Amino acid sequence: MEKKVRVRFAPSPTGGLHLGGVRTALFNYLFAKKNNGTFILRVEDTDQTRFVEGAEEYIVACLAWCGISPDESPQVGGNYGPYRQSERKDTYKQYAEQLIADGYAYYAFDTAAELDAKRKEFPNFLYGQATRMDMKNSLTLSEEEVQELLAKGTPYVVRIRVPEDEHVSFVDLIRGHVSFDTNLVDDKVLLKADGMPTYHLAVVADDRAMEISHIFRGEEWLPSAPVHILLWKYLGWEDEMPKWVHLPLILKPDGNGKLSKRDGDRLGFPVYAQNWTDPKTGDLTKGFKELGFMPEAFINLLAMLGWNDGSDREIFNMEELIASFSIDRISKAGAKFDFEKAKWYNHEWIKHAEAAKLAPLVAAQLSENGIQVADGVYLEKVIEMIKDRCHLLTDFLTQSAYFFVSPKDYDLSAVKPKWTTAKTAFYQEFAQELKNFDTATALEDKFKELATAHEIKPGELMLPFRIMLVGGKFGPGVFDIALTLGADEAISRINYALEALN
Repeated sequence: MEKKVRVRFAPSPTGGLHLGGVRTALFNYLFAKKNNGTFILRVEDTDQTRFVEGAEEYIVACLAWCGISPDESPQVGGNYGPYRQSERKDTYKQYAEQLIADGYAYYAFDTAAELDAKRKEFPNFLYGQATRMDMKNSLTLSEEEVQELLAKGTPYVVRIRVPEDEHVSFVDLIRGHVSFDTNLVDDKVLLKADGMPTYHLAVVADDRAMEISHIFRGEEWLPSAPVHILLWKYLGWEDEMPKWVHLPLILKPDGNGKLSKRDGDRLGFPVYAQNWTDPKTGDLTKGFKELGFMPEAFINLLAMLGWNDGSDREIFNMEELIASFSIDRISKAGAKFDFEKAKWYNHEWIKHAEAAKLAPLVAAQLSENGIQVADGVYLEKVIEMIKDRCHLLTDFLTQSAYFFVSPKDYDLSAVKPKWTTAKTAFYQEFAQELKNFDTATALEDKFKELATAHEIKPGELMLPFRIMLVGGKFGPGVFDIALTLGADEAISRINYALEALN
């Protein structure tokens, strides 16, 4: 009987959430929803040395912003909890002891200094088949010596005993048949000296306990797969083992290696979903949300990094992604991250968004910069005029501020050298006409008619008019701007600029 689909996203609360992590969560989520399954958030916090205060709450907030809602999690609960590994600590030791009893694992009493000495002696030192019999462990010590060390409370770790001269093989749903030579796999630590499990033991025990059906994770975990598969087998759970899906890496823009936070810092774009402030150093790492990305666009662009629906289509909302998603359309090859393409996705989502949806986001941008918006209808009208010009939500501040407050600075340097008294006379007359028109087309016709009467080319007057209203050389149609501002405000700005020019 086919397992009910149950998948999990299992981040470690050690810092900001990388866009690769969000994509892993997304692919888990899409697969679960496509197959009427369950999406689980499990927090893998067994490495207490790397635990960062506030990181779990940050991860939860990132997923919420993205619209990736867990069906089971530490916050939501569920029938397979606890959903934090640190709260499952007591369950892991029994599995380590079972593996030792069955000959599949062993106690290792080597100190940190002894291991460091070995690493200095052998630069590529691996604790495994070739070296384990030269070390201080329960394979080289007598039973009496082992029991004596345990009785004394001597610190130890538990290591898996990887077999020699075997191949561990499995089917990956993206990569097909995958095989590993066990002679190249070291004896990973399963239980640490503090009694906490390592990722290797905990992930297998928890996936089994939570009845996970499919494991979606990045391909950087492929080298760990043979250890995990051996654990499924050694613990007697081979028939319950989930199906494997190792996702392609998200690569640097040049395709040369995995995209890292350092690359984002170097190239000037974020790699985290949201702003992350390191609680120890206070260092701020910027995120896509605060840069001005819509969550729908962020999810859309991540889905297309390593997946497509088989067509040339690029724009999908979450419901469409769920309906279209399939594992067989995930690429084996890594996907280059292109920030310009990411902004293109955001631009598309902004262009096609209803003004009412954008209004609270734009109002928040304006409010953060001291501009309060009282009229929602007016705000939506402004948004409709300028949204095609905005690639990021933060662009709305520059593109819309002049609709709400007069410009503080006017870029008159481009028009001052060619300014004439005739142009002043033109604007003085044109200002009086502004109250007589209610369409941009009619106002433009009057503008050109007066320009001809003043024997000035309309083209010489258009840029000054824009700068008078906006403060700079940007914005939508200048006659639309004038009508939206209203005659009184437009006249006031014209008069202010004329004083500066004369």
